[in-house]
Amino acid sequence: MLSTPPRWAPPEGAPVKRRGGLPTRSHATARAPSTAPRGPSKQPPQEPKATREPLIELSGIYKAFGEQVIFEDMDLTIYEGELLSILGESGTGKSIASKMAVGLVQPDDGQVLFRGRDVLEMDRDELRKLRKEVSYVFQEDALFDSMTILENVGYGLYEHTRMSDDEIRERARRSLEVVGLEERVLDLMPANLSGGMRKRVGLARAVVTEPKIVLFDDPTRGLDPQSITRIGRMIADLRERFKITAVLITHDLRTAFAVSDRLTVLHDHKFPYSGTLDELRALDDPAINDFLYDPDAAMRRRWAEADARHAAARMVPPVE
Repeated sequence: MLSTPPRWAPPEGAPVKRRGGLPTRSHATARAPSTAPRGPSKQPPQEPKATREPLIELSGIYKAFGEQVIFEDMDLTIYEGELLSILGESGTGKSIASKMAVGLVQPDDGQVLFRGRDVLEMDRDELRKLRKEVSYVFQEDALFDSMTILENVGYGLYEHTRMSDDEIRERARRSLEVVGLEERVLDLMPANLSGGMRKRVGLARAVVTEPKIVLFDDPTRGLDPQSITRIGRMIADLRERFKITAVLITHDLRTAFAVSDRLTVLHDHKFPYSGTLDELRALDDPAINDFLYDPDAAMRRRWAEADARHAAARMVPPVE
């Protein structure tokens, strides 16, 4: 079982941030106001009252790809030092939200603030500096098959620092040690490793540059239960050891429940639910109760619904 780390709790009396209080960027092309229901009638829990300024704020975000609307009037706040898990159905935009938070994807409308600075107004040098503070753990391990593990883990150091080869090897060795891999692995090729080991190499590569923020994009996808548990523990350990801010996008609800300070759920193009697990359960909302109380049954039902949709899409109407 994964152990739950102490939750970050702000002091009483700290001011509560108003959602949607930031101005949005104007655009020449206006969009028609939405007539769709604006989500659940119950009030979601307030964002945590922080003694520090939020690290990242997305406010009034609208994003679409052609006719497909991804976000509409979306707000999301990420606080420095926290581990925030983003939950939601597949293909709804969770990864896009994390990339937008660090300027890798631009919204069509709205505002993205990083430490109070508008990301959309940053010049190239400012964006480069921001992105040096960020590391990314991909859904697949995304290792370079033609490179050794040393070259994969040390890639960011080779590209962006003047460290010597010996210094990079030592830093890579320490990063592998953190995720439970021996130094001999540095000289192997990715093809020599199991799926779980490749995932751990991806974690080592993410922290070798000593980032301030790590985005974990479904890091336990495709792993067996034992490996999922091991990766979950490593994420919690890395966050605590390196004092990073972490955003975890995952479909593995048990891991999210065990390691997160806060959870947020993407629903109807926005994040109407945000808070601790206890706060979300206190909402008693049918839209999220199933996976908050019985995540295994919820995932089985979602898989069955997805299989049914795919089967229906493949059906060819009979010829009359």
